Amino acid sequence: MSGLLAIMSMGILIKARYEMLAVRLSNKYNKLWLAAEIVLFVLVGATVNVKYAIEAGIPVVILILFALVLRMIGVYACLIKTKLSMKERLFCMIAYTPKATVQAAIGSMPLAMGLDCGNLVLTVAVLAILITAPFGAIGIDSTYKKLLCSGDDKDETDKLAN
Repeated sequence: MSGLLAIMSMGILIKARYEMLAVRLSNKYNKLWLAAEIVLFVLVGATVNVKYAIEAGIPVVILILFALVLRMIGVYACLIKTKLSMKERLFCMIAYTPKATVQAAIGSMPLAMGLDCGNLVLTVAVLAILITAPFGAIGIDSTYKKLLCSGDDKDETDKLAN
């Protein structure tokens, strides 16, 4: 935990004091992440026990869907005092649906630590990825034209409102 806080603090300090260095580091790490992301998802996929995922079944899917509903409510609550329209808020709720990177990164930790719940946590993490990633991608792709307007359209809307 302290290592994570140290890294975050260091990043914040670099961003605040050395903007150009922060941009250069960000660009380099983005390139590194392209390869690391593939390795991360391949390794997580390799550790999943499909039999255990099938046994976990419907209760885990219900848990994930319930968590998504709570997440959407949280996103909406965060946007209440913003100037976003209702359509834009709805799009934000959809856009925050897909989850994968954090689940892939920490989903296998309990299993690696030898905890009894390790298989269950990994199964939930992988099922969350399998459910939310396609749902979010399809949701974003099918709603952005209906829910979002371009900058020019927004200027027209603002003029009509005034």
